[in-house]
Amino acid sequence: MLADVLRERTRSAHGLDGVFGSDVAERVARFTLDGGKRMRSQFLWWALRACRGGQDPEQAHRALRIAAALELLQTCALVHDDLLDASRLRRGRPTLQADIATQYAAARRPGAGEALGVAAALLGGDLALAWADDTLADLELPARTGRRIRETWAAMRTEMAAGQYLDLHAQATGSASVSDAIRIARLKSALYSVERPLALGAALAGADETSTRALRAAGRSAGIAFQLRDDLHGAFGDPGQTGKPSGDDIRQGKLTSLVVMARARAAANGDAASLAVLDDCVGSPGLSPEDLTAVRHALVVTGARTAVETKIVRLVQHSTHHLDSADLEPLARRRLHALVRTAAGAPATAAASSASRATDTAGRTSPPPGPVPELIAGEG
Repeated sequence: MLADVLRERTRSAHGLDGVFGSDVAERVARFTLDGGKRMRSQFLWWALRACRGGQDPEQAHRALRIAAALELLQTCALVHDDLLDASRLRRGRPTLQADIATQYAAARRPGAGEALGVAAALLGGDLALAWADDTLADLELPARTGRRIRETWAAMRTEMAAGQYLDLHAQATGSASVSDAIRIARLKSALYSVERPLALGAALAGADETSTRALRAAGRSAGIAFQLRDDLHGAFGDPGQTGKPSGDDIRQGKLTSLVVMARARAAANGDAASLAVLDDCVGSPGLSPEDLTAVRHALVVTGARTAVETKIVRLVQHSTHHLDSADLEPLARRRLHALVRTAAGAPATAAASSASRATDTAGRTSPPPGPVPELIAGEG
């Protein structure tokens, strides 16, 4: 389904102009198809199944189209994020702007390749967003369902923009507020990564308010856990696993809960050495490997790393509680438990120990929720 959507959109772009089609549209399509775990699509699908939807082929087809739109929205977010952060690497490959800059490095005017790369990334992200909106707009939906889905979609797009701006604002102003860090994490990542995809699945299934509220609450906790795990990867991650340079969040001075917590703990404990390292190094673009090691040491000795890990565990427990409180199809609920743990960086295989058993209220084994469409299955 995703490949079909991208093929159609790319063909249309080539019809406008071959250079635009090759340089921008094809790169957007490749980025969307190559890599990524399709996490948002999976949350949408299993929320639909958990609310006992998706059995009807037409409804399943709509879910796949919305999932394709979500993947394109994710492409928009990542391409623009890389542009704003001047990142050169994503998923182990050059970012869109870096790729274009390399292609046109021999341009006659000095610096023209780099400038073109920046412009192409801006336009490429915009194009991905336009494709996402078009994919959703093409759907024929029942009136009430369509209204709920479009309201959720509109909110999600605005939340993404707000979160991205607040992230940049915090860097520019040097904010050290815990509440700001949490708000940024929720707006920039948690909502559109987990909570809103769950709400979209529930809306497509025609779920009642109680089930929708429980799914959204579960997604809220899981989404924050996901962002906290991403913060840990940003500071301690292996580039071979994360696909991007380690320590970039530290170099850019991003307001992460990890750094905020380290500062607060160092100040409370009178740890002047750790405070000095954090003040001198966080937000320094030219950070040396030795300086980065010193920052990581400060994050560990202040107890911030352990505290964030503990917070992730608690958030996963909260998410599990909300899922268990709702009247959801049991096997689909178990898949949501596994997805929550995966998003939070916990082994998915352990989800069964904390998830509900696959029995209904009468104690009968529930039927399997059906196969996972290829686009939804993704890589993780």
